[in-house]
Amino acid sequence: MLFKYHRPAILWALLILILCSISFGSVGHSHLFFPGFDKLVHCGLFFVLTVLMCNGFIRKHSTDNFAVIDALKVFIIALSYGALIEVLQLFVFTWRGAEWADLFSDAVGAGMGVFGTLVILYASTNAKN
Repeated sequence: MLFKYHRPAILWALLILILCSISFGSVGHSHLFFPGFDKLVHCGLFFVLTVLMCNGFIRKHSTDNFAVIDALKVFIIALSYGALIEVLQLFVFTWRGAEWADLFSDAVGAGMGVFGTLVILYASTNAKN
């Protein structure tokens, strides 16, 4: 099983792709959503994606092997996926708009996920019993 530990991250990535490819029509212009809600959603989706990717990597290898360079790899993969989605929105899903601000929000969410994972790993390995 090549992707045994990465299944949750793959499923989440597929959910992100589906959500970023469908047209929400007038729902996005509803009074229930505040300006910037879309950016908050991008940030949250990529935060969860990054945490799931880190979790899969840690479960596959071990906590001791998860270094900053591995966290950087996860961040780059997540950011590349966000960029791919924006390119798809520009050329394929033309009913959706590709925005640099969305990619920035993806990067913020991915950075938060990587940072949170590193902090939790550091705290759990250096906890005093």
